[in-house]
Amino acid sequence: MRSLVIAAFAALISPLAQPAAAQEGSLTIAYLSGPTAEVPDPRIRFNGWTSNQAGVTETLMGLTPDMELFPRLAESLTQIADLTWRITLREGLIFHDGTPVTAQHVVDSIAPILDTESAVNNPRNANLLSIADMLAEGDRDVIFTTNEPNAAFPWILTEPGVVVLGAPSDDFPINATGPFIFKEAVPDQSYRAVANPNYWGGTPGLAELTIKAVTDPAAAALAFEAGDVDLVINYPETDYARITAAGAKGVTAPNVQLYWLDIDATNGPLADPLIRRAVSLAIDRQGIVDAALSGVGGVPAGSIYPQLMPWAADIAPTYDPAAAEALLAEAGAVKQGGRWMLDGAPLRLDIVTYSSRAALPPSAELIQAYLMAIGIDARVSIGEWGANSDAIAAGEADMHLQAWGVAPSGDPAYFPDVVLATDAGSNIGGYSNPELDALLVEGKQTFDEDTRKAIYDQVQSIISEDAPLIPVFHAAQVSVMKPGLEGYVPHPAITYWMGPSADIRWAD
Repeated sequence: MRSLVIAAFAALISPLAQPAAAQEGSLTIAYLSGPTAEVPDPRIRFNGWTSNQAGVTETLMGLTPDMELFPRLAESLTQIADLTWRITLREGLIFHDGTPVTAQHVVDSIAPILDTESAVNNPRNANLLSIADMLAEGDRDVIFTTNEPNAAFPWILTEPGVVVLGAPSDDFPINATGPFIFKEAVPDQSYRAVANPNYWGGTPGLAELTIKAVTDPAAAALAFEAGDVDLVINYPETDYARITAAGAKGVTAPNVQLYWLDIDATNGPLADPLIRRAVSLAIDRQGIVDAALSGVGGVPAGSIYPQLMPWAADIAPTYDPAAAEALLAEAGAVKQGGRWMLDGAPLRLDIVTYSSRAALPPSAELIQAYLMAIGIDARVSIGEWGANSDAIAAGEADMHLQAWGVAPSGDPAYFPDVVLATDAGSNIGGYSNPELDALLVEGKQTFDEDTRKAIYDQVQSIISEDAPLIPVFHAAQVSVMKPGLEGYVPHPAITYWMGPSADIRWAD
C-alpha cells in the first residue's frame, strides 16, 4: 500500500514574522457568533471555531490559504497502514503555562471527544475521526488506529474542535498553544485574548484582541461606523461600496461557504425530483449575486464545491425558465391562468431562512420572485435556524435557504456525508439514494486522490440530476476594517483569522 507522508516544510507555511512593534495595540472584531460559556471548552460545538479564529488553540494539522494540508503542531503525519497513522509532534512545543506538550496530551485531549459519557463529547468530530484506538509512544509520537479506512482522517485533524490542550488552571483556563492566550468570555457576547510572547511561531503583532458577537449584520455595520469595532467579518454586501468609498478598508475573498436550499424530499411537491429540478432551473443565480450580494459576495453555484477546491466538478449553474416549466408539465402539473396546479391545487412552496447572514433574506425573496415568475406560488418566512430545520423535518416547509461551510477541513467527504447520506444526522429532508450512499462510503475509504476525485465527481453529478439539495451561490467573505490595520487576509476555510500564518497589526 502507498504510504502517505506529510511533513512540515517552510514553503507551505511560514511562522509569524517578528513585527517591528510587536504586541502593541488591540483589535476588536465583530462576528456573527460568540462563546457559549465563561470558559468555552473548544471541543464543544463551535467554541473551537472561536478559539481557532482568535489564535488561542491550534490543531495537529492545518490548511494553507490554498487549502493544502500542512503539519501545524505536528512535525509529520505518516500513514503506516490502511487503518494506522503516526503523528510526530514538533520539538519544543509548550503550552501557555510553560509546560511541554507531549504525545500523551494529544491522547488526553482527543479521548473525551470520542467518549459519549464525556461533557465535551463531540459526536460530529467523533464520527468524522472514527478512531478505534490511540497510543502515545514516547513524548512526541501518537499512533492512531481508525475503525475503517478513512481517507479524510488527516484532514479532520484540522477541525478546530480537535485541539491539543494542557491542564487548565485559574490563570490558564484554556491552556493551549496558540499565538494568543485566552483571558475571559461573556457567553453569547464577547471573547478576549492577549498575546503569547512565547509562541513557537513568533511574536504576534497585537497585544490584545476581543471578539464581539453581533448576530445582526446591520448592527455590526452600525457598530463599525460608531467606532466600537475595528473589523467586521461578514459585512453586509449591499453596503460595501458605500462604506469603502467613505474611507473604510475592505477586502473580499472566496471561501468554502455554500448558500443552498435544503429540501423536504419526502413530503409535498418536492418529493418529486422533476419538480426539484424545475425549481433549480427557475433560479437566476447570477441575478441573486448581482442584486442580493451587490456583485461582491459570491459567485453562482453549479455544484456543492467551490472552484477554489480541487474537488469541484465542472458543472455550470443553469438558468432556464422554459426548461423548468417543461419539467413541471412532465411531473403532471397543469398551468391555469398563469399559475401551476398540481393534483387540483395551486403548486405552492414554502421557503424558510434566517437573518444572521445579511444575504439570506434578500436571496430568499429573489428565489420567491423567480418561482412566481414561472407560475409557482412561493412564500418566504424568516425564523431561527433550528426552528427552520424542524419545519423541514416535520413537513411544514419545503425549502430552507442556509449557509454552510462545505469543506472547512478541506476534505470533500464532510458535506454530502452529513446532509445526504440516508442515515446522516443532518439529512433533515429524508433523501435516500443507495447509489449515492455507496459512493460516499467508497469516497471515504479510497486513498488514491485521482480515484477519489472521480468518485466525488459522480456524487456531484447525482446531486445535479436528482436535486436533493439546490446550490445557489458560493460565498465570498466580505470584511471591512479601519484604515491602518495590516495583515488581515480572509482564509477560505473560514476558521482562521489570527493564524496559521497571519501577522495582523496596526501600521506605524
